[in-house]
Amino acid sequence: MSKEARILVVDDEDRIRRLLKMYLERENYEVEEADHGELALELALNEEYDLILLDIMMPGMDGVEVCQELRKTKATPVIMLTAKGEEANRVQGFEVGTDDYIVKPFSPREVVLRVKALLRRSSTTKFLQTETQTKDVLVFPYLTIDNDAHRVSVEGEVINLTPKEYELLYYLAQSPDKVFSREQLLKDVWNYDFFGDLRTVDTHIKRLREKLSRVSENAANMISTVWGVGYKFEAVNE
Repeated sequence: MSKEARILVVDDEDRIRRLLKMYLERENYEVEEADHGELALELALNEEYDLILLDIMMPGMDGVEVCQELRKTKATPVIMLTAKGEEANRVQGFEVGTDDYIVKPFSPREVVLRVKALLRRSSTTKFLQTETQTKDVLVFPYLTIDNDAHRVSVEGEVINLTPKEYELLYYLAQSPDKVFSREQLLKDVWNYDFFGDLRTVDTHIKRLREKLSRVSENAANMISTVWGVGYKFEAVNE
């Protein structure tokens, strides 16, 4: 039987790594481990994982630093593991590109459900483009979103987005010119109870614009700020 996905579990506590490994392997995932940030980053950069479970608080290089370095070259989905009372760290994690977080102490079953949900949403490694005809495609000036392949092209160049950046862009683009508040975006894009900082949305919008603008300022400007309200996607921005 082939493995469902390859997952890297990063935590300095042996007990937590063993627990997560046991539950994930029950779901037929291939699990590798790292007990500190430096090793985690080395593995994440040199190997191909479908998802990384990453503890924030570790001696030496912490989870935020690992994610920050990883995001310079890779969009591998990341779920951050945090302790209660570390809200500032969670916000910082989202700012550097974390896709989700789970608070310790956690239920292993919740971890498995979150892993499954994020893997469903992030199919970048599963959809190497073939010559098949896709059906779910949004086409705009400067920008094309192929939802079947979870791929965004800006003026013909494929852009490397994290799962959450992709979800945010696709959500906005599905309703051109509709204004969404930050609260609504947190509720609908993060799609579970989230009591974090609204700056999470601002940070993801900023990162999304930066990535689009590397190829086309026109594409980046399609994501428009409506001051005092929120954000919208402008289908035409001449």
